[in-house]
Formats: sequence, structure tokens, C-alpha cells
Amino acid sequence: MREAFKKIQKSPAYSGLILFLAALLLYFALQFIQEPGAFFTIRTYRSFAGLFKNYAPLILVTMGQALLMLMGIIDISIGMQLSFANVLAVMLPEWTGMPIAAAWALTLCASVLLNTVNGLIVSYMRIPPLLAGYAMIYIVKGINLAIRSAPGGKVPAEINLFYDKMWGGVLPTSVIILTLCYLGWAFLARTPLMRHVYAVGGSERNAFATGIDSARTKVKMYALAGLLTGIGGLCYTAAYSTGNPITGEIYGLQSISACILGGISLAGGWGTMSCALFGIGFQVLIQTAVPRIFSMLPGNYNTYWHNLASDAIILIGLIGTIFAVRAQRTTLVAGLKKQIKGGGAKDER
Repeated sequence: MREAFKKIQKSPAYSGLILFLAALLLYFALQFIQEPGAFFTIRTYRSFAGLFKNYAPLILVTMGQALLMLMGIIDISIGMQLSFANVLAVMLPEWTGMPIAAAWALTLCASVLLNTVNGLIVSYMRIPPLLAGYAMIYIVKGINLAIRSAPGGKVPAEINLFYDKMWGGVLPTSVIILTLCYLGWAFLARTPLMRHVYAVGGSERNAFATGIDSARTKVKMYALAGLLTGIGGLCYTAAYSTGNPITGEIYGLQSISACILGGISLAGGWGTMSCALFGIGFQVLIQTAVPRIFSMLPGNYNTYWHNLASDAIILIGLIGTIFAVRAQRTTLVAGLKKQIKGGGAKDER
């Protein structure tokens, strides 16, 4: 047991795990305080399971962001790309009359293609990831607004009902989707591609010296991140039955903070998908718990106070993670330089 605990302490996900467990304890403590009579009923479980339905798009975007951050790349446009998949999935059937399944398959392909183009720009044109991502935000936003200028559109009710379904009365569809995506990561983690990813994230120059095509590796991970983002866009479409051209913009920054909270190094080469999941789990639980805390206080507090308190707690978590985890602390400055200057910054330190 002691050896197992030491192993966990040394893992990249340790800090994220601690934050996640603390937030989970807070969430259920508030649930018990507010509804003690119903705490040990199915109602508590279904309330918790409902979080997956609402936040599955953000979780999937964070998983996509994690794939890039393992190489020392951040993509602040990834949230806007989710909105691209969302509006395209809504409008394709309306424009063409094609079946929903075909339209959504094309949407996934378009999402992969869009992010692959972003990867080509970063990898072969040597544009720093932060600058490329900043430009892509406005490019993709323009495309989204051209597809649909305002929120709206129609999605068949059957899709929303399918997404809301609890399989066997206990397992939400969103959890099944997230589990399948995580299993995909588990398979990917055992392939040579992921060894190349960690090598590029650790030192792109050294990776190139060993014969690894770093540019090709980056493009492949951008494509996989696009696939996860596209799935997230479809989940958003199914959950809310509408298209919104700009709703995912904030997801970019939220996914980056979640990955750092979970223990992924901003400079790359350190972390796992579990880091991303623990980090986004912490964010979601805090953002859910804070309004409940305010509801127990005397007086009226609007959502601005909720956002201020939850964001302050997340900021404290970020600072704590950076200073508590040596791998984060020693690579933070190098990671920031890498985003601004490009791939070689880390090797110059």
C-alpha cells in the first residue's frame, strides 16, 4: 500500500487527483447539507450523472487540448472549433436534406480537416502555436457566423432523447461516449506515436536528432484533437438541440487551465490524459458547488459573484499546482516562451 501511494505521488496526475477529490468531497458535502433526506437515494446519483450531459463537450475539448499540450502546444482556438462542429451539424441537414448520420459524419471529417490545417500551419510554416491559435479564433468565428449568424436551428427530438438516455437506468449516454474516447487514448498510449509525442514535448531538437519527424507527429495529434473536438461539438448539439456560432469560445482557455490543474506541463513531455480529466473534473465541480454555497448565504447574489468566486478558487488551484509540482514550476517560463517563439524555445534554456 505504501509503495502504491509513493507511485501515485510521483505520477503527473497526483496534484490533479488531490484537487479533484477535494472538489468531489465539497460537492457531495453540499448535496448532503442541502438535501439530507434524499442524499442516499437515486436522486443524488442522477444529479451527479447530469453533470456529464452538460459538460461532456468541455471534457472532450479538454482531452483534445491535452493531446497537444503533451507536445508543448496550446491551441486557444479549439473551443471555437467546437462551435464550428456544432453549427455545421445543425445546418448541413437543413441545407442538403441529407440524413442526420451522414451530415454528422461529414461534420466530424470537417472538424478533423480544420484542425489538421491548423497543425500544418504550426508544424510546417513554423508559426508559433499561440499566434496561430489566436488567428484561428477569428478565422473560425467568421466561418461559423457565415454558416449561421445567430443561435438557433433544429435538431430532431429523438437525438436529444437518445443523448439524455440512462442505459440500464444508471449509465448516461455521455459517459459511454467519454469512456470510448478514453479507451481510444489508452490504446494510443501504447503506440509508437505517443512515444514520439512525449519525445517531441520533452525536446523537439533531440527528437529530430533520433529520427522522429516532429512536424508529422504534430499534424497527427492536431488531427486527433480535431476528432475529439468534433465529437464534443456533436455532443453539444445533441444536448442543447441548437447551433451557436460562438458559444465554445471560452472552452479554449478553460481546457488549457484544466490541463495545467491536472498536472500537464505547459512545456510538454509530462502528463497523461488522467491529468486532463482530473483537472476538468475539479473545474466542473467547483463551478457547480459555488452557486450552491451562495444559495445558503443570506442575501441575493447574481451569477457575477458566482463566477468571481469559482474563478478565484480555480486560480488558487492553478497557482498551487504550478508551485507544488516541480515539473510545472521548472518548465513554466520555458513553456510560455515556446508558445510565443515556437518549437525551439524550450531547447534554448
